[in-house]
Amino acid sequence: MKNIKYILGIFLTLALITSCQEDDLSIGELKAPSNIEISVTYLDDINNDGLPEETSAPGLGSGLVKLSATASNATSFHFVIQNATKLQSSGAVEHTFTLLGNNTYAVTVIAYGTGGISTSKTIEVEALALYEAPADLKEMLHANSTRTWKIASEINKHFGLGPVGGATNSEWYGAGPGDKADTGMYDDRYTFNVDGTFTHDVGPDGVVFGREVLIDELGGSGGISNGADIEQYLLSSYTANWSLTAPGGVETINLTGTAFVGYYIGGNHKYTIHSRSANEMIITSTDGNGEFNWWFTLIPE
Repeated sequence: MKNIKYILGIFLTLALITSCQEDDLSIGELKAPSNIEISVTYLDDINNDGLPEETSAPGLGSGLVKLSATASNATSFHFVIQNATKLQSSGAVEHTFTLLGNNTYAVTVIAYGTGGISTSKTIEVEALALYEAPADLKEMLHANSTRTWKIASEINKHFGLGPVGGATNSEWYGAGPGDKADTGMYDDRYTFNVDGTFTHDVGPDGVVFGREVLIDELGGSGGISNGADIEQYLLSSYTANWSLTAPGGVETINLTGTAFVGYYIGGNHKYTIHSRSANEMIITSTDGNGEFNWWFTLIPE
């Protein structure tokens, strides 16, 4: 009996040692990123066909630049441009400078390594912007900061999708009146302030609507999965920035950071204006998967 107890004791000791060894996990050597290199490419619509092509500094007036960063031991990058932060694991991002004239801007790149260790580098970027938005467009959007917009939930095809680059509103699917009442979309309010700030009030329920996986870019929580949609995703109201450009002659609303309208789709956060009147606008944008163009009809509250 003593021998059996002795043998059992050895087995228990070995099991405990093995367990402790298995729990002793290592995340490897922590290294701060180094050798950050940042390149700037200027993009302009030379042929007026809506397709940006490379030009020399400071560009020909679009204000659009592509920033690319590399660094040793880096896993992701933050680009801090005009007080807006853009996270890109690929190390490349596009940004439109809209302050009229030839101006110089500070751009900071923060490279992140294992364990969240970071290194940063700041450069100056010169960019020329010549586009002046029509007065009636600016007045329609903000009406001296007294105008707030919402999804036109009672209009047919107030939200929908179609092919990338398509020119027909909600060509493949359009929501009927009130169809998305349970998603968290209808009580959101959007304000294009005169000072260039964009306010997204998510409403009293504190939830929004978006595409699976892509919506995680917002850093919220929860949500109800419905096919490829995430409904009632928890998010706080926020403020970003907005600007107007017209690549290829198409009026476009540019939002900074992860700001969005209606349904979160990621992508470049640029919404082209398909049509507009004094009290309605239809806008469209391509999602971050390059899968669909999403359509939204907005009306003033």
